[in-house]
Amino acid sequence: MSRSVAIIGYAAAPVGKWQTPPDAEEHVLEHEVLGRLAIEAAHDAGIDKSDIGALAMSLPRPYTQQKYFATFLANYLGLPLTAGIAEVLGNGMTGALTFESAANEILLGRAKVALAMGINVETAISARDHMMSSMRAVGDVDFQAPFGITPIAWYAMDANRYIHEHGSSREQIATVAVKNRLHASMNPLAHFRSPITLEEVLAQRPIVEPLGLYEVPPRSDGAAVLVLADEDVARALGRPYVRVRGRGFFHEGAHQISAIPNDMIRLEAAERAGAEACAQAGIRSVDVDFAELYAPCTIVEVLVAEALGLTPRGHGAAWAAEGRTTLGGDMPLCTSGGLTSRGHPAYMTPLYSFVEAVEQLRGTAGDRQVGGARLGLVSAELGNYNAALVHVLEAVA
Repeated sequence: MSRSVAIIGYAAAPVGKWQTPPDAEEHVLEHEVLGRLAIEAAHDAGIDKSDIGALAMSLPRPYTQQKYFATFLANYLGLPLTAGIAEVLGNGMTGALTFESAANEILLGRAKVALAMGINVETAISARDHMMSSMRAVGDVDFQAPFGITPIAWYAMDANRYIHEHGSSREQIATVAVKNRLHASMNPLAHFRSPITLEEVLAQRPIVEPLGLYEVPPRSDGAAVLVLADEDVARALGRPYVRVRGRGFFHEGAHQISAIPNDMIRLEAAERAGAEACAQAGIRSVDVDFAELYAPCTIVEVLVAEALGLTPRGHGAAWAAEGRTTLGGDMPLCTSGGLTSRGHPAYMTPLYSFVEAVEQLRGTAGDRQVGGARLGLVSAELGNYNAALVHVLEAVA
């Protein structure tokens, strides 16, 4: 009999700026933040820590000084493990791969319950140091980094190409930022919660033309814990849970900007990973009630939504401008506020997307609740969407 994985509990800290600088009199300690959340998540799941067999953690940013952090935390929690413990790294996909690492311990029959968790702190680091260590170095360090190219520059090129190809406009694309801030205003976990207007978005200083300050992600600190379990365990608890119904992955064998000419705004990896996840789930992408997309910039949300078939190709920006991806629209996207407003604690950002999906599918999302939500989709990416990992999630009462 095949196994299936359920999400039975979670806890998350509000995204924001809470890393302390080295010379602070008092420090925010990462293990204390994450340890508290692990206890809260276990309580939310209705399990005892003795039930936990495996722990998977997103590798912290290099700014976290404690190494071997996963085993350090297991010691802090007094948590013996019988199945496995791991720290996971995979660029923007890190949080989703952490989720998969925990889920795989269950699918392989080695654990009945596993934790997927992460903490990312980076806001007390100088912008210069962060740019040099984390942004410029993600491309080819010999042939791209010396020229200053960064992920935002790649996405800006995508935006210009999209406007050219589809007769769109910066104004249409910028409405994604307005929509995401509206959603974030209803999310207590979001970094930025004050609503903004299109005029305010367009008035911000440019970062890389045509993207301005509100159209790119902030630097954020964050921490979250998810409790995963074999579905038999979830059923026995006698409470609502979320089932992982489908999963898809694809890597196109390129690093950031491909040397092979291709359609730069098609995002083939998201297209193929989404198709596989939906095929496993036995649904069409348009059957989901909402989607939480890994979209560092406004244009990325547009392109990913099109690649996944959530909006028609060439019309994603127009759908945003028409309100069709806003709560109450045809396909609500990033109801959490997305990376531009909920925030982007990069190495564990996808864990926040799973948290949002769980809240929507439990019906506990408050004012941003998607009515009658039964199916949700979560995506993650591995650098310029050369790779994508997509999950389809289902509410089980």
